[in-house]
This record gives sequence, C-alpha cells and structure tokens, in this order.
Amino acid sequence: MSTEKKNYALPIAMMFALFFMIAFVTGLPSPMGVIVAKQFGATNFESQLGFLGNFLAYAFMGIPAGIMLKKFGYKKTALSAIGVGFVGVGVQFLSGQVGLFSIYLVGTFISGFSMCMLNTVVNPMLNTLGGGGNSGNRLLQFGGSINSIGATITPMLVGWLMGAEAGRTIEKANPALFLALGIFALAFVVLSFVNIPEPHMETAAERKVKHSHSPLSFRHFIFGAIAIFIYVGIEIGIPSTANLFMTASKTATNAGLGIEATTAGSIVGVYWLLMLVGRLIGASIGAKVSSKSMMIGVSALGLVLILAAILSPITTTVTLPYFGTQVPLSIVFLVLCGLCTSIMWGGVFNLAVEGLGKYTAAGAGIFMVMVCGGGIVPLIQGFVSDHFGYLNSYWVMFACIAYMMWYALVGCKNVNKDIPVE
Repeated sequence: MSTEKKNYALPIAMMFALFFMIAFVTGLPSPMGVIVAKQFGATNFESQLGFLGNFLAYAFMGIPAGIMLKKFGYKKTALSAIGVGFVGVGVQFLSGQVGLFSIYLVGTFISGFSMCMLNTVVNPMLNTLGGGGNSGNRLLQFGGSINSIGATITPMLVGWLMGAEAGRTIEKANPALFLALGIFALAFVVLSFVNIPEPHMETAAERKVKHSHSPLSFRHFIFGAIAIFIYVGIEIGIPSTANLFMTASKTATNAGLGIEATTAGSIVGVYWLLMLVGRLIGASIGAKVSSKSMMIGVSALGLVLILAAILSPITTTVTLPYFGTQVPLSIVFLVLCGLCTSIMWGGVFNLAVEGLGKYTAAGAGIFMVMVCGGGIVPLIQGFVSDHFGYLNSYWVMFACIAYMMWYALVGCKNVNKDIPVE
C-alpha cells in the first residue's frame, strides 16, 4: 500500500493543484468585474456577466461531463478539461490585448466548461488515488482546503495587481492569468505520463441498462437541486457585490465606498478564508452533528448577518485591525457570511442524495448542471443593485438563504421511499 501511495504522489499533487485552479479561475470574475466596470464602463449587471458565462457552461456540460467520465475515464476527461481551461484563460488574456468585453465573456464561458469537467473529475479521482475509505476522504478534505486557499488568494492577488483606479485594465491581471496557464500546462504534462486507476469506467453492457426511475423521481432531490442552484449564487453573490460596493466611486450615481482595489480585494479574500475555517470546523464536527442541524444553524446565522448588513446605517463604521481601513459595519457582516456558506454545498448534497441508492451518480451530474445558478443569481443581484443600491440588493441574498433554511427544515424529507433504489 505504501508503494501505491508513492507511485500516486505526483498525480495527487496535480489533483491538489487542480483543486486550487478550480477556485482560482472560478473566482476571477469577481475582481475582473471591477476591472471591466472601469475599462469598458460596464454596469453592475454587466460586470456580473463574467460569472454568468462561467457558470452557464455548467448547464451545458454537467451531464456530458459525467458521461465522459464513465465512458473515457478519469485521465482522458481530466486532460480534456485542462486543455479547455488553458484555452479559456488564454482567451481572457486575449481580451485584454484587443480590449473587447465580448471576447472576455467568451473566455469566461470556455473556462466554465473546463471548471465543470474538472469538478466532475477531481473529487472521485482524488478519492480513488487515496485508496477510498477514510484515506480517500482525508485527501478530499485536504483538496477542499486547498480549494478555499485558491478562492482566498484570487481577489487579493488581482486586487493588488489592479493598483489605482485609473489604471484598471485586464492587462494588469496578466500575471494571475499567466499563473493559471502555467499550472494548467504543468498538470497536463504530468498527467499525460502517469498511470491512474480507472475503477468507474462503464462497460458497453452497463451503458445499455435502463432504469425505471431517475433522481428526479424524488421530491427531496428536486428541492435539493434547486437549493444547489441558489447556494452557488449565494456563495458568489455576497463577496462579488461587496467588492463592487467597496471599489465603486463615492461620486458615482450608484455611490460606493471608494476603497482602493488592493484593500477591497484583501477584505473580500477574508470571506473566502472564513469559508476555509467553516469547512474545517464542519469536518471536525461532522461525525457528531447531522447535515440537517448544521444547515439549519448556518442558514439562521446567515439570515441574521444579511439582515444586519442591510439595516446597519452606512455611517456606522469600524476600523479593520489588519488593514487599517474604515469600512461600514455592513461590510463586516457580509464578510462573516463566509462562515455560513462554507458547509452549505456538502450539507445540501448529503440531504439531497439521501435514499437515492443507485441513482446517486446520476444525481451528482444533475447537481453539476444546477451550478449555473452561480452565474444567474449574482446577475439578478447586480440588476437590483443598479436600480436600488448595493445594500438593498442583498434582499436577494436574504430570500435565497431563507430557501436554504426551508429546505433544511422541510424540503429535505424523503417522501418517495417506495421507489426501489438497490
């Protein structure tokens, strides 16, 4: 067993790198939204189109990615995903060279295809490389932590690269894009030359088997799929709109706080850092506290924090100790929401697939499709913020978290136990 671990050390390291890349590339539209708002004069609604492009790809690729995994295996699917990701980030780089917003959006859409494929691959692949069981789960926990680190670094790095407002162009983010291209290229080369176990490839006979039901035959799964759609929108919308709010000029029609991009990006990075903290806490208590209880707890806290952010007077400010910057108390409440969003994905997934048996794998593919909510919900929030102000747009987030609470309390109950799942 020790030899097996030694043999797989390199591909495991590459899977960790890809966990980092999923968060890094998925998080790029947040600071890039600040850039395009300046460079192309985009509205808040338009600045969120990068997220729409990225996550809309999941709607098209979620189920095909699962089919690819079963038909071609981990290695070929992962290599295809890395190649697509390299092209997507390359197109975003090209958009800075030619100065076209439309090309930037095409780049985010292509990147979204890659992120969907990688998300479909890296979790089961890392579990397999770890030997399954507790060992595989431990690797997945490490991978999730690295994913959070990537999400933390992205707004900080790009915010630092942006510099002063007058110089905000996509070209300023080139070093971050080059980093992404380099990791993709390295991962492609390494995975090309290593052997990876393929225990989940379907045979031709298995692919011909037809089931009488599907995950959509289960009411609690349908409500769970909706919850995933909403959750990804919550996770992305809260920090992205906060970033726009902080960096927008005080003299703009939709007045912001006028905080420099470097500082704002670092503050948003704390949100993602708190997601890491929340995931570590969730992992440590997961054996003792049910997913339902954790979901109820974080949803209740999220509702309180969002309500406090909306209702707190903008004139009530605090000085952040590390940054030395005065921000409204509302920003602090929004950043703290990272603790709440941290365990929601895992909680919803556990509740939604409970009792699905042989339909669980198909359910996971549908979940990947519903990740497109990460592009649609922030777009709705961006529209509301254009017309009613940044803080008022968080009523969208309040309504979304209220649904998560309802799902944990009521919607997660399996009322279709009569369906055979063995």
